[in-house]
Amino acid sequence: MTQTASDAAPAPAPPASAPNPPGRLHRAWSVAAVAFVTIIGAAAFASLPGLLIEPLHEEFDWSRGTIGFAVSVNLALYGLTAPFAAALMDRFGIRKVVALALLVISGGTAATVWMTASWQLVLFWGVLVGLGSGSMALAFAATVTNRWFTARRGLVTGILTAAGASGQLIFLPLLSWLVVHHGWRPAAVTVSLAALAVVPFVWLLLRDHPADVGLAPYGGSYAEKPAPAPGAARRAVTVLFKAARSGPFWLLAGTFAICGASTNGLVKTHFVPAAHDHGMPVTAAAGLLAVIGVFDVIGTIASGWFTDRFEARRLLAVYYALRGVSLMLLPMLLAPSVHPPMVFFIIFYGLDWVATVPPTIALCREHYGEDSAIVFGWVLASHQVGAALVAFLGGLARDAFGSYDLVWYASGAMCAMAALMAMVIRRRPAALTA
Repeated sequence: MTQTASDAAPAPAPPASAPNPPGRLHRAWSVAAVAFVTIIGAAAFASLPGLLIEPLHEEFDWSRGTIGFAVSVNLALYGLTAPFAAALMDRFGIRKVVALALLVISGGTAATVWMTASWQLVLFWGVLVGLGSGSMALAFAATVTNRWFTARRGLVTGILTAAGASGQLIFLPLLSWLVVHHGWRPAAVTVSLAALAVVPFVWLLLRDHPADVGLAPYGGSYAEKPAPAPGAARRAVTVLFKAARSGPFWLLAGTFAICGASTNGLVKTHFVPAAHDHGMPVTAAAGLLAVIGVFDVIGTIASGWFTDRFEARRLLAVYYALRGVSLMLLPMLLAPSVHPPMVFFIIFYGLDWVATVPPTIALCREHYGEDSAIVFGWVLASHQVGAALVAFLGGLARDAFGSYDLVWYASGAMCAMAALMAMVIRRRPAALTA
């Protein structure tokens, strides 16, 4: 067949780097800024559950166990959705998935204003908000970083991780003030509006891939946008079954489940009502929880530095052991007012909050190589399942025993067990990791 001149002419080669004029900011940074604002908005609905337990208990006479069950459904779905969220973004695009997730979160939160039965709390806050938040948070940050940045990935990952803590710092004091002075409904509406307000930013300013706007990733070379990957979800399940046949996976999943139980499930959900039980004002307790978010950023960065220099499993053992000791001491620190020992606990717990993440990722990378990101997604799912169980069981224990003391002591013991589990993880021989 004879080829025409137009058929034979090669397509012009795309630029090797972003064609930004000198002095212009690369588009990747504006995409990262949109992601930062989105994650801050997402922090609003992550901040609210612990503030709702007492108001919902007083208004509807629902048990703390019932309210904790709704929170546990939220946390479990957040974790179980996460391994598939990246697959959804590969299939349908970041912008569509994140915008839809924010709309689901906004609708689910707004619907709680009219609820009259506890099953509605489980449906609106547990199912809808859980699915929406699981479809965007961690997978969103990772996907944006991987697609738009070749250089500065560590910096961008740290910034987007810090966005969650920054959002917690912004929203917790505001939401606690609204709950105390105006009731829980205005706080729920505020969360709904925060999620809704971010949607235009996502839809108008976010792009799925640098090639959509004719750019290369920041610090990298131009590459065509990959075709949708409908088999990504199947790969996530395949990797799970493969990893589940190895011992390190269960040890990592077990330790991270305890991590979630002792952070999101316990402290984020039950610290405010537990402090209120001892006479501390809700606004003061929420302020302490917000301070944890500040030191969370410092602790994460420091832990990454330590992970580059020390054996990851030993770091995990130290982190969990110290966390367990602090939880054992917490019942003696709770009081009507904030005092120096409580401030020390808050600072320490903030530093330790997600310090477990860098060494856990390092161990996933060491044992599972190119599948490590997906394996970590499933390990993260165990984190949220552990959080969900303790969010529920903590409320039941408070109903049964009249205090949270047993919950603190049991969680401290679990952290001691996690420290032992971390030490059992063996280093993978160099010949096998090569």
